[in-house]
Amino acid sequence: MCSHKFISAALQFFIQLMNCYDPNVMFHYTIGLDLGGTNLRAAAIDESGRVLEKVAGGTNYSEGREPLVADMVSSIQKLRGSLGSNGLRGIGVVVPGFIHLKDGVIGNSNNLVCLEGFPIRDRLETELDAPVILENDANAAALGEKWMGAGREVNDLVLLTLGTGIGGGIISGGKVLHGYLGMAGELGHITVVPNGNPCGCGNRGCVEKHASAQAISAMARLAGLGEVTSEEVYRMARGGNPKAKQVFASMGEALGIALAMLVNTFNFPLYLLSGGVIAAWDEFSPPMLDEVRRRSFSFRTTDTRIEKATLGNEAGLYGAAYLPYVSAPLASVAR
Repeated sequence: MCSHKFISAALQFFIQLMNCYDPNVMFHYTIGLDLGGTNLRAAAIDESGRVLEKVAGGTNYSEGREPLVADMVSSIQKLRGSLGSNGLRGIGVVVPGFIHLKDGVIGNSNNLVCLEGFPIRDRLETELDAPVILENDANAAALGEKWMGAGREVNDLVLLTLGTGIGGGIISGGKVLHGYLGMAGELGHITVVPNGNPCGCGNRGCVEKHASAQAISAMARLAGLGEVTSEEVYRMARGGNPKAKQVFASMGEALGIALAMLVNTFNFPLYLLSGGVIAAWDEFSPPMLDEVRRRSFSFRTTDTRIEKATLGNEAGLYGAAYLPYVSAPLASVAR
C-alpha cells in the first residue's frame, strides 16, 4: 500500500514538472549595449551575471546618425538571433550624456552630438520590436558595480568615475537614483574650491576641474613640469619628484572634500572610485582619506568604506544588462 502511495506521489510530482516545463525557454538573459566614445560593445548576460556571448566594434561618429543606429541594432540582433528571443528579459542601452528618461532622448553629449534630441529609445524599440531601457553611462557603471562588482553586498552606494572628467552614479535601494529629471549624480560638479578653476558647466571650483586626469595635467603644467599626461605625472611622482607628488596631494584633497560631502549627505556604507586615474591610487588616496576623516564625523566613527571599483570598463556593460531586472517586471519581451 505504501509503495503505491509513493509511486502515485512521484507521478504527480513528475506531471507538475512537465506542466511547468517550456522547451522553448531553457534560461533567461538580458542584452546590454554600451556605446562609448570610441567603441560599441554588447553582451548577453544571464541572471547569475554570466556573460553568454559578446560582440564589439569601433564607432565612427563622423558617418552620422543612421550608420550608428544600424550598428547598435545589428549588434543586439546578432546576440538575440544566436541565443533565441524567448528567454530574453529585456534590453539595456548605455550612452554618455544627459538622458531625458521620460522621452528616451539624449539631451546633451559631447561624444554623441549626432544623437542629441533624437528619440533613440523609440527608434531602437521600433527596429528591434522590443522594449529598450536607456541609461547614462556613469549611472550604469554604478549599477554594474552593485550587481557584479565591489558593491554586490550592499544596496546603497556612490560611484565616482575619474577619467578625463569626473562622472558619478548613485545607487539607492538597489536602483539608480535619477532625481525628477534624471540629472541626479552629476557628482563631478560638486564645488570643492570656492572661486576655483572655471568649468564648462558655468560653475567654478568643480571637483572635475581639480581632481580629473585633465586637472592633473593642468596642475603639472602650472608647476613647471611641462605638457605631460596624468600618467606621466604619476611616473614622476613614483620617482620622487616633489612637484608631481604635490599635484596628487592637491588632487587627493579635492576628492576628499567631495567625498566627505557625499558621506555626510547620504550616509551610505560604500563609496567607490573607478576610471583610469585609479592607477595612481597609492599617491592620491592617503591625502584623500585624511581629508574625508577631517571633514566627516560619520566616516571617522563608523565602518563606512571608500574603495576602488573592481569591474573596470566592464561595469557599464554589466549595468546595461542589469537594467531590465531592476527597471521592469521580469516578463519575456519576445513579440
